[in-house]
Order: sequence, then C-alpha cells, then structure tokens
Amino acid sequence: MKQFLIRFLRLILGLFLYSLGIVVTMNAHIGYAPWDAFHVGLGKATGMSIGTASIITGLVIGIIAIVLGEKLGLGTILNMVLIGVFLDMIMAFHIIPVLNNMFLGIIMLVAGLFIIALASYFYIGSAFGAGPRDSLMVALTRKTGLPIGVCRGSIELIAALVGWILGGMLGIGTVISAMVIGFCVQTTFKLLKFDATAVNHETLDATFKMVISIKKELFNRKEVTENQVNSPR
Repeated sequence: MKQFLIRFLRLILGLFLYSLGIVVTMNAHIGYAPWDAFHVGLGKATGMSIGTASIITGLVIGIIAIVLGEKLGLGTILNMVLIGVFLDMIMAFHIIPVLNNMFLGIIMLVAGLFIIALASYFYIGSAFGAGPRDSLMVALTRKTGLPIGVCRGSIELIAALVGWILGGMLGIGTVISAMVIGFCVQTTFKLLKFDATAVNHETLDATFKMVISIKKELFNRKEVTENQVNSPR
C-alpha cells in the first residue's frame, strides 16, 4: 500500500510539474510548442480556456488510441484531466511572468523544457501508463510500420499547423522546443540515472485490482484490530 501511494503521489507531482513547465514555456512568449499552439488556438476558436482545450484534446486522442488498440492506464486518464486543470490553476494565479525579451525568453523557454523533462521523470517513473499523445504515437507506429520518430514528428507538425491556423503563436520558440526537448529529457534522465525503457507500465485494470486488494487489506487490518480491542483479557 505504501509503495502504491508513493507511486500515485509521484504521478500527481509529475503532472503538476508538466503543467508548470508548459506555462513557463508559453510565457517565454517567443512561440509555443506544437501541442501548446494547438491548445491555445483551439481555445481562441471556441472561447474555452487553454486547460479545457487540453482536456478535450486529450480525451479525443485517448479514444482514438483505444480504437487503434492501445491500453490505457490510470496515468493516461489523469493526464487527460489534471494537466488541463493544473494549467488553468497556474495561469489563474499569474505566478509566472510573461516576458517580452527574446534573450530572456529563450532562457525561460529552456528552463521550462527542463521542468517538463523533470516532470516526465516523475510521471513516467510512476509506471501508471503513458499519456494519450504518447499512446497515439505508439499506436500509429504499430499500425503504419513507420519509424516512431516519423510518427511523432508528423503528429507534432499537424498539431502545430492546425494550432497556427486557429490562432496559436508559432515562432523561434516552436523550433527551439522541437530541437531542445530531446536534449533536456536525455540530460535529466542521465543525471537522475533513470531508464524510461525499463519501466513496465501498469494497465487500468491492473491498477483497479491493486486498489481492491489494498481495500481488502485495510478492511482485514481493521477487523483484526477491532477483535483485539473487544477480546476479553
């Protein structure tokens, strides 16, 4: 039970840091990352918040991934919902300043990418399942037989273009995000001695069985304690 709780807290921390990293990169104000451009563009086109746009996008992509044969985990579900919730919460408090300087914006953008890399360490390390966008990438790779880099790049390109058409901001930050995020993730994982490929992700049904098992364990402990208290001395 303790191990499960630690993993769950690690997942929540990872999702919060991921949202924080997104806001930092956006507020660098030199161009959004592809999916951020899509979420902002969708928000502008529909009048919904960026967080809500992220949630709806995640749900739609998650459904597509399921149809394509991918199994979802608790982390996938919470990724769909909590990143959007945390995004709106962080932006509502205005704790991250919006910059209007190219040089400082680049520094802030890279800092945000490292925050996202650290978030990935916590989120992936919880082993509760990949996010919906990652699941779609894997599903397309399996279905098409194309290299995973091609599928990932194609998805990012489409997201960026649609986001730009809808009003999301593209710029030098978009290019930097695409080129530097891999370096940030690799460097962070290396420093923390973390091998993402060694993580065996838990499916949603396995997590559900684990929760049922923990509830039974807690019930049995409570019953034993009550018997000890009520037993005659």
